[in-house]
Amino acid sequence: MGHRAVLGPALWVERISEWCAAPDSWVATHAELGVCGALVLGEASSYVPAATEPELYVRSLIGSRDPRAKGAGRRLLALADERAAASGVTLLRVDCYAGGTGDLIAFYESCGYTRAETFAVEKQPQDWPGQVLARRLD
Repeated sequence: MGHRAVLGPALWVERISEWCAAPDSWVATHAELGVCGALVLGEASSYVPAATEPELYVRSLIGSRDPRAKGAGRRLLALADERAAASGVTLLRVDCYAGGTGDLIAFYESCGYTRAETFAVEKQPQDWPGQVLARRLD
C-alpha cells in the first residue's frame, strides 16, 4: 500500500521521520511482527488538486505484505474514518500510484473510495501517474 518510490536510505529516513512527527500519525502493531502498518493523516500534497470543501487527507498508508498482517491497512483506514467523523469532516481523500497493475487503486476502491482526479508528477525518466480517490462519510 502507499507509494513505492525508489529512494536512497537517507531520503527514507528523512521521509519517515517527517511522517512520525506529524500530529495525526498512527502505527499498527502485531504481536509477532511488531510494526505492520502506518497511517499519516493531514493535508494533501502540493501535486494533488485541491479539495473544494474541508477534508481529511490520507497522506500515507503503508502495510506489511506478511500474511499475518492482513487487514491492517483496512483497520487503519477505518481509523481515518473515525478521525474524520470526530472532527465533523465528511470527505476523505487519498492518492496513489496509478500505474502498474492497478492493485493500489483496487485496494482503495474495496475500502469504499471512488476514483476522482488523475494527475502526474514530473519525474525522470518518465512522469509518475497518480490517482486521487475519495470517500464520503454518511
